[in-house]
Amino acid sequence: MKKIFFTIAIFTVCSQLHAQEFAKQLTDAKTAYAAGKLDDARFAMQQMLQEIDIITGKEVLKMLPQKMGDKAVNTKEDNVSGSSGFFGVIIHREYGTVDSSNVNVEIVSNSPLIGSINALLSIPFVGNSGDQKVIKINGYKALVQKTTGSYDRTDYELQLPLNSSLITLKAPGYSQDDVIKMANTLPIADIAKMLQ
Repeated sequence: MKKIFFTIAIFTVCSQLHAQEFAKQLTDAKTAYAAGKLDDARFAMQQMLQEIDIITGKEVLKMLPQKMGDKAVNTKEDNVSGSSGFFGVIIHREYGTVDSSNVNVEIVSNSPLIGSINALLSIPFVGNSGDQKVIKINGYKALVQKTTGSYDRTDYELQLPLNSSLITLKAPGYSQDDVIKMANTLPIADIAKMLQ
């Protein structure tokens, strides 16, 4: 019931915010379908779905915390961008104002990396070897990877798959424990519901 209500709410918001564009694309899809131009009808429908994905991405941004560790959100760098084809929407948020040590959160729907990350998470001896560690964030399995960043410092990156979406948290200059604490401030369950 909640999913149905949420879907109706999203469509209502979509229709209110982008009613003209949405209606135009719907009309284009119907016209193309009636004329037997299935490729054009499919394209118009894809444009409508991409618009819904972008609106959903903007709602996800509103759910993200205002602070990550000791860094405040930098809303000027917030970005939700759609892609046609290979992957879906990219939701990007930065914390901090200095480029080299900003904390970045990216959520990519239909991520091409999901298969490989899930494989690492499902085989414990592979995921917990060397510079990788499997952990849980708010009940969801995630992979923390150690990398050598700029200036030969050790950096950590956390990747957490949610169905076909991938959340990536990069925090250059922070310890592994700090990265895990930051990731635990993300509303993972709410993001998962929003991206279903």
